[in-house]
Amino acid sequence: MTEKHRPKYQVIVLDLRKAITLGEYKEGQRLPSEAELVKRFSTSRITVQRALKDLQHQGLIDRRAGSGTFVKRVDRTEKFVFGLLIPGLGETEIFEPICQGMARAGRAGGHALLWGDTTHTSGNKEQQTRELCEYYISRDVTGVFFAPVELTPNKDSVNLWVLGALEKARIPVVLLDRCVFQYPKRSSFDLVGIDNRRAGYTVTEHLLKHGCKQLMFLAAPFSAPTVDARIAGFRDALRDYGCKDSDACVHIGSPDDSDAVQAALSKLKPDGFVCANDSTAAHLMRTLDQLGWRVPEEIRLVGIDDVKYAGLLGVPLTTVRQPCREIGEVAITLMLDRIAHPGMPSRDVLLDCKLVVRRSCGSHLENNGTARKPSGRRSTSEP
Repeated sequence: MTEKHRPKYQVIVLDLRKAITLGEYKEGQRLPSEAELVKRFSTSRITVQRALKDLQHQGLIDRRAGSGTFVKRVDRTEKFVFGLLIPGLGETEIFEPICQGMARAGRAGGHALLWGDTTHTSGNKEQQTRELCEYYISRDVTGVFFAPVELTPNKDSVNLWVLGALEKARIPVVLLDRCVFQYPKRSSFDLVGIDNRRAGYTVTEHLLKHGCKQLMFLAAPFSAPTVDARIAGFRDALRDYGCKDSDACVHIGSPDDSDAVQAALSKLKPDGFVCANDSTAAHLMRTLDQLGWRVPEEIRLVGIDDVKYAGLLGVPLTTVRQPCREIGEVAITLMLDRIAHPGMPSRDVLLDCKLVVRRSCGSHLENNGTARKPSGRRSTSEP
């Protein structure tokens, strides 16, 4: 569940657990008093006590009557080694800061990370993923962080093979950014990322509020299941704002295919595009320029991810920023939880993301002061 909809005691648990994992509270150090935590989290003493009890059951803290609450001393002789299974690590910008977050949290706990960048090795991405998985199994790693393969024809079979092999080897897995099944189905493994349906809704709503009336969603073939969730959010927003929602509103194809892009423009006559990610948006922006369309004066664009170059494009890109380093830090916490409690139900931990407004959405342009109003609006957290 998202942070906004998580019970307050769980918010406290995650906050304190993260601080302990990152070394902000050292072993044996006294935590803030219950009164201080009540004030800090704007909640009741009962809620704070429930959170501390949960942390105590997880073996992270000691509660001493009359003295306070202290970070529990742990046996540092046990070090964990985790494998990073991220196919094409150098191809997708969001994974570099995610890995940095994991490295920081891992060092704080005395754990090691094995990096498995397959970008420059021989063989295709699918073969490389299988080989790296087998390597981690042979090394008997403590756990594997896996970003499922995308943008290849056989991605589904490869991803399921990897998870099956790791499960057979009894190696815990935490999925990064995406599931292996199409939205809304989920696997039986822990996952950390953002609420992609909400992200899709957020960027779509932004365009609708600033005058767009006919939108298209553009995604590359064989995209990850995160894109399915973003499409669902896109459709939610169209319905809530009383816009026409048809199959033609979602185009699956290459943003570099100028003939296909021109055909889509001629058929639907969109005044805005919601792109599956920033890379798609950047390529589409170039194609539109080649076709003689001006962004944002004639066509407005938004993306999702906020990669490094998003603000450096010819027309700076409006997008949703992923909290990548925080995703990495939380992933380590999830893995340690899974190791300590292997029978715990699988979880999706979805972090909040932020809309970053730049020129590509045209919000700085005059739109006659008309902001469209939603009709029969409902919560985007519904499945």
